[in-house]
Amino acid sequence: MTQHMSGPADLHGRVALITGGAGAMGRAIANAFSKAGARVVATDLAQDESIGEGIAYRRYDVTSREQTDALIDAVIAEHGKVDILVLCAGIIARTSLADSTDEEWDALMAVNVRGVVNPTRKLFPLMCAQGYGKILAAGSIAAKNGGVASGPAYVASKSAVHGMIRWMAKAGAPHGVYANTLAPGPVETAMWASVTTGGAPAANATVPLGRYGNPEDIAQAALFLCSPASNWITGTSLDISGGMWMD
Repeated sequence: MTQHMSGPADLHGRVALITGGAGAMGRAIANAFSKAGARVVATDLAQDESIGEGIAYRRYDVTSREQTDALIDAVIAEHGKVDILVLCAGIIARTSLADSTDEEWDALMAVNVRGVVNPTRKLFPLMCAQGYGKILAAGSIAAKNGGVASGPAYVASKSAVHGMIRWMAKAGAPHGVYANTLAPGPVETAMWASVTTGGAPAANATVPLGRYGNPEDIAQAALFLCSPASNWITGTSLDISGGMWMD
């Protein structure tokens, strides 16, 4: 069994691959990792995106297994390995169950679920073989409370992500591979704005800590879970919700 003791939140010498890197949360995570010393490759569908100083960017569609395999092969050819995989690519919808369409369900499952399956299907066995890896997926408070402003398709997709990561944590533990999930509450991003066009509830009325989250809240939690500081934590879902969900 491969064992790693806990240590400082230092990513020097590590190579991190981040999907959804052009979004607010992915961008914040990429920059936090870069500042902590990692070599960071951020990916997204956006074209010619500048994520941050010293961060490589590759345009990529997480729903394509072929593109995923080619991307990971290219990153490994350039850097020799991938130590950290952060899965931030995601879309949201608030459509009710009765009004939801097959197309909406297919789109949410393709991005939110297959966008986790494709990179991990390729990288998980490679991480096990190298004896180390940190996998972190962006889940959601919606998987625990049934949704804040989202519909059933989004809730179902994020619930699937939480379950998949638990499987990877169990299977990867003997090989030094960690897998965890972030479960953010509402974070002030373009995606949150897209489902609250009619106005979100006042934060001080719904969030015990009195504000909605910001991308840096998520980035610092991601840094913790992807660094040696969390080397005795796997299979967990870290709630980052200002107290909206309490275990």
